[in-house]
Amino acid sequence: MTDTGDRQVAPIPVELEPERDGRPDESEWPEPLSLREPPPAPPFSWPPQPPSEPEHEFHHPLDRVTGRLPRRVRIAVDWIVTIVGAIAIVLAIKAWVVNPYRIPSSSMEPTLHCARPAPGCEARFSDRVLANRFIYHFRDPQRGDVIVFETPPAAKAKCGAGGTFVKRIIGLPGERVQMRLRRGAAYVYIDGKRLDEPYIQKDRRDIGPAETYRVPLGHYFVMGDNRAQSCDSRVWGSVPRNNVIGKVFMTYWPPQRISFR
Repeated sequence: MTDTGDRQVAPIPVELEPERDGRPDESEWPEPLSLREPPPAPPFSWPPQPPSEPEHEFHHPLDRVTGRLPRRVRIAVDWIVTIVGAIAIVLAIKAWVVNPYRIPSSSMEPTLHCARPAPGCEARFSDRVLANRFIYHFRDPQRGDVIVFETPPAAKAKCGAGGTFVKRIIGLPGERVQMRLRRGAAYVYIDGKRLDEPYIQKDRRDIGPAETYRVPLGHYFVMGDNRAQSCDSRVWGSVPRNNVIGKVFMTYWPPQRISFR
């Protein structure tokens, strides 16, 4: 102690810093980044875990049948079903909607062409047409319609051919159809009134004989546009309504002949 008169004062201890050699104290060194803990993530920042998928997920009904089969078997079944379905659709369209036909003879020249060298044919290729099979479910056939129909049995006996024909409707059920000769050519009269036929060329008309026909109810009187070379209702009679397949509405081949009716 130091004497300061009548009081004694205790010496104040002084903490001495250790001598440094110019380097900072290790306790003051920054902590390496690799040792730092990542900062806490803000709420809802991490993407949610995707929901676990079921073991078998069925995308369409067929998967319920083939879902557990080997992959190659599933692929084969898919192809088979696709091909069978496509064939079924085509057959359904041909049976109830639209069906293609080829013009084999000159009976509808020049409206519809057939291929040379058949007699009376004007074209290199036969016209191919489409017939609307469902239109007559909504309306009756009309005069002037070019139709496809199944020929009556008498057609094969008298024309030497049967099956499917393409002709134009001239007479409707219950009408009286007459063929009258005028200046060496035959013209059609319906119930005594001459029928306007702009689709008939003068050199395509036949030369008779003059005849009168009564169209039965439920039947149609049909003729070809090439009257001189058409075996039609003048020879084998009228077509029953049930034999009518459909109305020709389009020529789709050859390309230069594409047209609608």
